[in-house]
Amino acid sequence: MAELIPSLSGRRSFLARVSAGAAAFAATLATGAAAAQAQTPGSGGWRPARHEKDDWLDQLPGKHRVVFDTTASDALGEALAFAGNFIRVNRTEYDLQSSDLAILVIARHRSSGLALNDRMWEKYGQQLSARTQFIDPKTKEPPASNLFNSTEYGSLLSNRGNTLDKLLQQGVQFAVCGVATRGVAGAIAEATGQKTDDVFAELGANLISSSQARLVTAGIVAVNRAQERGYSLVTT
Repeated sequence: MAELIPSLSGRRSFLARVSAGAAAFAATLATGAAAAQAQTPGSGGWRPARHEKDDWLDQLPGKHRVVFDTTASDALGEALAFAGNFIRVNRTEYDLQSSDLAILVIARHRSSGLALNDRMWEKYGQQLSARTQFIDPKTKEPPASNLFNSTEYGSLLSNRGNTLDKLLQQGVQFAVCGVATRGVAGAIAEATGQKTDDVFAELGANLISSSQARLVTAGIVAVNRAQERGYSLVTT
C-alpha cells in the first residue's frame, strides 16, 4: 500500500497537467477563432459609408467598371485614348458592347477646363488656356474650341484621335471637379468683371454633355467614392 500512494498521487498530478493543458489549448483556439471571425466579411468590420449623392455611380450600367483619374490636360487626353482602347479590346476580344462597360473619366485640377464645351472655349479661351496650361499645338495660341473634340490633330494631342463626342456616344461618363471649376470661374470673373457665382453657374451649364457629364463636389472625392463602389482605378 505504501507503494500505491505515490503512484496515485503522480497519476493525479499527470491528469491535472493534462486538464490544464487542454484548457489552455481550447482557450487559444477560441481566441484565434474570434480573431478570424472579426476579420471575415459581414462580421461588423470596416465598410465604406454610403451617401445618397453618390448613388449615381451604381446607376451606370456595365459588367466591368473602370475610373480614370486625371489632373492635367495631357492626362485627360491619355485617359480618352485608354478609354477607347478599353472599349475596343473588350469588343474584339470579349465580344462585349460599350453598354457592358461602366467607364468614368474624372476631370479635376488642371484638366477640369477640358470638360467644357466649345462655347465656353470660344468665350473664355484665354482664361481657360491659362488655367489648364493648354495651348493649340499648331498655332501656339489659346484654343477657341475644345481641341479634344477635333479630329485634325492626330498625334499632336495626347488623345490620339479619341474625341470626346465619340466616347460620349459609346457611353463614357465624366465627373468634373466642382472645386476646380469654381477656381476657373473665379479667374474668369476677375478678368471679365463678372461675379464668380454667375460664371460658375454658366460653366456648370456648359459641360461637354448635359446627360453624361456632371459637376461633383470635388474630383478627389469622386475618385474615392468610385473605388469604394467597385471601379478599378487608372491614373494617367
